[in-house]
Amino acid sequence: MIPMQLNIKFLIGDAEKFSKIESVKPLEIFSNEACEFLSAVSKKLLAFRNFPDVMTFGFWIRRASTSQMAAAYKNLNRIGRGIIFHIAPSNVPVNFAYSFAAGLMAGNVNIVRVPSNNFPQVEIICSAIEKTLREFPEMAAYVYMVRYGHEREINDLFSGVCDTRVIWGGDATITEIRKSPLKFRANEITFADRYSIAVIQADEYLNAENKNRIAQDFYNATYLNDQNACNSPKIIIWQGAKTDSAREIFWQNLQEIVDREYNLQAVQAVDKLVKFDLLAIDKKTALKKSANNKIIRAEIFDIDAGLMNYAGNSGFFLEYVAQDLTEILPICGGRCQTLSYFGYEISALKNFVNINRPRGIDRIVPFSRTLDFSLNWDGYDLIYSMSRVIAE
Repeated sequence: MIPMQLNIKFLIGDAEKFSKIESVKPLEIFSNEACEFLSAVSKKLLAFRNFPDVMTFGFWIRRASTSQMAAAYKNLNRIGRGIIFHIAPSNVPVNFAYSFAAGLMAGNVNIVRVPSNNFPQVEIICSAIEKTLREFPEMAAYVYMVRYGHEREINDLFSGVCDTRVIWGGDATITEIRKSPLKFRANEITFADRYSIAVIQADEYLNAENKNRIAQDFYNATYLNDQNACNSPKIIIWQGAKTDSAREIFWQNLQEIVDREYNLQAVQAVDKLVKFDLLAIDKKTALKKSANNKIIRAEIFDIDAGLMNYAGNSGFFLEYVAQDLTEILPICGGRCQTLSYFGYEISALKNFVNINRPRGIDRIVPFSRTLDFSLNWDGYDLIYSMSRVIAE
C-alpha cells in the first residue's frame, strides 16, 4: 500500500491498483500482448508531426520494428524479471518512453518516473498510452506513469518493490537514488553522465550533394534536445585536406536551419559565453560565433583527457582538426558514448576502435541515426538485463 502522506501523482495507474503490483505475472520477452499494445500506441503517436521526437518513438515501437528487434532474441527461453522502476532524466522529453517500452518488451511491470519538466511530449505519449489501455485493458497492470519530487520515501517505496532499477539521470541522480535500498536479488542498470563526439571527413563532405540534408541531420542530433542527450555530439573533429572550406560551408548550412527553427533563450546565450570563458582560462582556444550566438564554436588546438569537462549545450561546440584519429583517443575514455560520423566507411571507424580499444565509445552511427534508440545502450543489453533465463 502507498502511505497517504506520500505525494505521488499518477499519470497512468492508481494507488489501489499499485497495491496488487507484486501479484502480476511477468510476460515472455516480446510477448504478442506487449508488441500489439505498443503497435496501437504507435499508430496514435505517428500523427504528431510537429514533434519529431514523438514520431520517432512511435516509429520505433511499430509492429514491424518490434518484430525485427524480437528476431535477435529468437528461441530464447526468457521472461521478465518482474517489476522495473525507471527513473527518467528531467531534461530529455522522450527518454522515459523508450525505457518503458524496453521494459515492457522484456516482459515486465513498469513504474516510470517521468521528467519533472512539463514537456508536451510527456502529455502526448501518456495520453496515447492511456487511450490504448482502454483497448487493451489486460495491459493496465503493466503500466504506471508517476510524477513526484525528490522525496526519499517515495524512492524507497518503488525501489523496495522492484526487481530491476533503471536510473537514467546521470551521476548526481544515481548517487541520490542509491540511498534507497533494493531487494537482495534485484539488479540495477545505471546510465551515468556521458558525452558524445562527431567526426567529419572534410573532402567527402565537400563532394556530397546533399549538404542541406547533412545539416538537418546534425541539427536534429544536437538542437532538438539542446545537446542535453548523452548521444548528442559535443565536439566536432575534422579530417582531410580542405577542412577550412568544408567547415565554412557546413556551419553556414547549419546556421540557416538554426535561424529558421531554433529559439535561443537569453540565459542560454550567456551560459555559452561563460562556458567559453572558462575554457579559455585553461586551454588555448579561438572563439567563432554567429551574429546571433545561436552557434558558438570553440576551436581547440590540443586534446587532453580533461577537455570534455568544458563541453556545453544549446549550440556550443568544441571543434578540432585532426591529422590522425588517434589524436582524439584522450577523449574516448569511459564517459564517451557515441561516435557519430559523416564521410567515413563504417569499417574504418570500427577498425579504429578495435585496434585502440578505448574504454568508451559504445556506438558508431551516421549523423542521421545519432538519436536512434537501441536495446543495446551504453554497453547494456536491456532485454537481457531486464529479463531472466529459464535454464533447462
